[in-house]
Amino acid sequence: MDYSNAFGMNYREVKDATRDGQPARIVRGFRTYGTDLDDLWDALTNIERIPRWFAPITGDLKLGGRYQLKENAQGEITRCEPPEALDVTWEYAGNVSWVTVRLETDGDGARLTLEHIMLKDEAGEAHWEQYGPGATGVGWDLSFFGLALHIKSGGVAIDLEATDVWMGSDAGKSFIRDCAVAWGEAHVAAGEATEAARTMAERTAKFYTGG
Repeated sequence: MDYSNAFGMNYREVKDATRDGQPARIVRGFRTYGTDLDDLWDALTNIERIPRWFAPITGDLKLGGRYQLKENAQGEITRCEPPEALDVTWEYAGNVSWVTVRLETDGDGARLTLEHIMLKDEAGEAHWEQYGPGATGVGWDLSFFGLALHIKSGGVAIDLEATDVWMGSDAGKSFIRDCAVAWGEAHVAAGEATEAARTMAERTAKFYTGG
């Protein structure tokens, strides 16, 4: 796998919202991939392809069905309109949030836009004040990058061991720090004080890189 010129999202945004009448936050980003809508949709929804770039998954991957990512989130598929719209609940560690995916043609490629929506509840706010948007955002950056490797390779499985080695290398850690900094900048653009946003981004980078 070619890890040179690694990047996650083309664009990152943080904004306030409401969900079911309650205050919430949205972490949002997009990336354009060098493939068509049908192939990108298949990579995101095919139970055989998802483990090739993301994580092992089980479940009934259709509207109303439930999924389980190995050692990660589970949830319900609440919207499924191929090849353009997918919504799921994201249930992890006793908390529920929501992920929406939208696909659209972008020039000769296909754009993936993802929103992760989180309530401003007690548990969520404690985590947010520590790490800001990067705790969620960097994880999605890594997923977007893994998807890019998978798409570029023609749909074969990425070498997870090699990817883990790369993430522990200077280049991989630099990629993670750059993503954390970019989320800090998006946080500032959303109205957070610069020093606070940078401190949160630094904590996020240390969390992902081990120091």
